[in-house]
Amino acid sequence: MAKRVAIVGAGVSGLASIKCCLEEGLEPTCFERSDDLGGLWRFTEHVEEGRASLYKSVVSNSCKEMSCYSDFPFPEDYPNYVPNSQFLEYLKMYANHFNLLKHIQFKTKVCSVTKCSDFTVSGQWEVVTMHEEKQESAIFDAVMVCTGFLTNPYLPLDSFPGINAFKGQYFHSRQYKHPDIFKDKRVLVIGMGNSGTDIAVEASHLAAKVFLSTTGGGWVISRIFDSGYPWDMVFMTRFQNMLRNSLPTPIVTWLMARKINNWLNHANYGLIPEDR
Repeated sequence: MAKRVAIVGAGVSGLASIKCCLEEGLEPTCFERSDDLGGLWRFTEHVEEGRASLYKSVVSNSCKEMSCYSDFPFPEDYPNYVPNSQFLEYLKMYANHFNLLKHIQFKTKVCSVTKCSDFTVSGQWEVVTMHEEKQESAIFDAVMVCTGFLTNPYLPLDSFPGINAFKGQYFHSRQYKHPDIFKDKRVLVIGMGNSGTDIAVEASHLAAKVFLSTTGGGWVISRIFDSGYPWDMVFMTRFQNMLRNSLPTPIVTWLMARKINNWLNHANYGLIPEDR
């Protein structure tokens, strides 16, 4: 009898997990708390509890060749870097192509996962789920948790003395959806990771003034690299990795800094990263 596997979440990892289980002759059941697949890549106008939240303009920050499932490339006519709506379409194509939908239970929340009383012998788990206010329990031989890690916002308000007296609006990028809210305002974006830089650029088209704040600096590179190729296709090859691994770290650091500074001299903008 096929071993039963519970999969929590029907995003990028959950879908791949269903497919891999089927290939191994296992019997997967995927529980998805929302009403559709896609996880992180499904844009909604409202922030949903327990799910990562996208802003309207999100585009993948790794190119399509580096972002696809190895056995299911993106369609030829997709751009190098994929907008979230097309990424979601791609995931739906993947699910349909490999006939995964029949293994997913939508609008089903996983309430608890506990070891069975005979776990030391059976290795089994009891999974309690809730669907339309009806609770169910089932036994599985294994559980795969595919819920991602971008759900809980980090908003360290203790680090901003005076924030309670601040008359303006403050919020985490998780709440951000469209740039209209910045029209004619003075905006401070704290943190220059992917979301911070994206939002600062968007805000700059509408806001009166935008400040981007960073403590540790960072390398700013273009998605388009030598000869117009996506940067990660040029940078992440086996040959490049072999080269980087064979050279002493200070030399690799120096070469990378030299290459990146050709495009934008970071010293001129006070952006040289603390961690090179």
